[in-house]
Amino acid sequence: MRKRMPVLATAVLLSIGLVAPASAEPKGLGFDLDAATIPQLQARMDAHRLTSVRLTSAYLDRIRTVDGKVNAVLAPNKAALAEAAASDTRRRTGHSRGPLDGIPVLLKDNIDTANQQTTAGSRALRGAPPARDASLVSRLREAGAVVLGKANLSEWANFRAAKPTSGWSGVGGQTNNPYVLDRNPCGSSAGSAAGVAASLAQVAIGSETDGSIVCPAGMTGTVGHKPSLGLVSRTGVVPISAEQDTAGPMARHLVDVALTMSALQGRDPADPATGEYPADQPTDYAGLLRPDALRGARIGLWRLPVLGPETDAVMTKAAKVLTDRGAQVIEVDPPYQARLAELEFPALLTEFHRDIDKYLSTRTNVPRDLAALIEYNRGDPLEQTCFAGQELFEQALVAPAPDDPGYLANRAELTDLAKRSVDEVLAAHRLDAIAAPTNPPAWKTNCATGDNDVIPSSTPAAVAGYPAATVPAGFVGALPVGISFMAGRWADAEVLTLAGAFERAAGARQPPRYLKTTG
Repeated sequence: MRKRMPVLATAVLLSIGLVAPASAEPKGLGFDLDAATIPQLQARMDAHRLTSVRLTSAYLDRIRTVDGKVNAVLAPNKAALAEAAASDTRRRTGHSRGPLDGIPVLLKDNIDTANQQTTAGSRALRGAPPARDASLVSRLREAGAVVLGKANLSEWANFRAAKPTSGWSGVGGQTNNPYVLDRNPCGSSAGSAAGVAASLAQVAIGSETDGSIVCPAGMTGTVGHKPSLGLVSRTGVVPISAEQDTAGPMARHLVDVALTMSALQGRDPADPATGEYPADQPTDYAGLLRPDALRGARIGLWRLPVLGPETDAVMTKAAKVLTDRGAQVIEVDPPYQARLAELEFPALLTEFHRDIDKYLSTRTNVPRDLAALIEYNRGDPLEQTCFAGQELFEQALVAPAPDDPGYLANRAELTDLAKRSVDEVLAAHRLDAIAAPTNPPAWKTNCATGDNDVIPSSTPAAVAGYPAATVPAGFVGALPVGISFMAGRWADAEVLTLAGAFERAAGARQPPRYLKTTG
């Protein structure tokens, strides 16, 4: 049984300033949807000034009127309003299930839902929905969340073509960055990030193998948390690698991410990694948020000048925010990064072949294995319109087997070096966390050239299975830049708390303006 958030938690979060008061009140809803947090929404619903049906309807209306610019939502859930009505009934009868009850959540379309198709963006997986919900979806439903629909993504989580274009899929087309529409949203959780940035959902769930939660969150001025490997079940999530994959929450406000993390976390016998987290792991991440968390903290700043002088200037301003709030900032340069880059891709090829074949065996009326997927793509012209190739599929098909000694040695070295790259820096400087730029300003979307996404800051935490949380840090022109906080495994509460204190101090997020282009 999961612990519920204490009854007074919403009031506490409001009183300490981690939740901003509602601001503008546009016609119809009565408050600013972009600025509203889950605690604010719950307070309104408890006071009978808002219902889940009304809230869900507002988001569905925005999907109809705004998503034509952004193209973040593959398919709304036809049962969403019925789920919202059920939540309202629970609230009226005194059976509310906690902070997520009645809150609309968008799911990346590589997360199984029994009442909707799950395609991973591929036309090959259209047809019958999966037999059952992913474990994390079951947990969201148990918490009372309203499944608003499925979000577009980079097809196969960006693991098909050698030069993919983030945010494009054969099923959904191209997702755009809501800040500047001809710019890319980055990473495979593109629709999840763009959807919450554009206020098409209160929360979205993304997934990451390396960068696919944090990079799109950074590019779209939102908050994303890549959990420690094993905190959130992967059962029912279309895989790349069981050694690195994890799902996690994305939202406009860190408190919403923390509340959603508390609901997602849980053990699952079908995913042995979830049996590894400590018995004393926190279960209420929002209740641990403190506005003064930076006071006395020691933060390592990994500048990554390869991301350019404009991004570095944002990090300089971020460092001042940290020091102004009482943190000590020590510049660091984590070791082993070149070797990590050399080892990671070959390991993922082997793991993808193993894990995608296992996943496909759970589905009906779809290609039975990776070889069959390759054949399907060769025969479908629409699958060749942006991801023109499937080089990664073809390389994975002939990659070493999972019991190959060379693969096993390389994976062991890869994981060990990733952990050491974080652990050694933390220990050497007695740090509470390492902070790094999440992303450069978004590049122009171009199917002919693909992504310009060599962004190394996500790799150490992703490969090590360590947590990373990103929050908005500033802008380069009209384009958002995020800052990521990472630390050792199971330190999710610590990175969320530090990131939340930075978010509050910096106040960097601004709503998107849907510009057509920018200089």
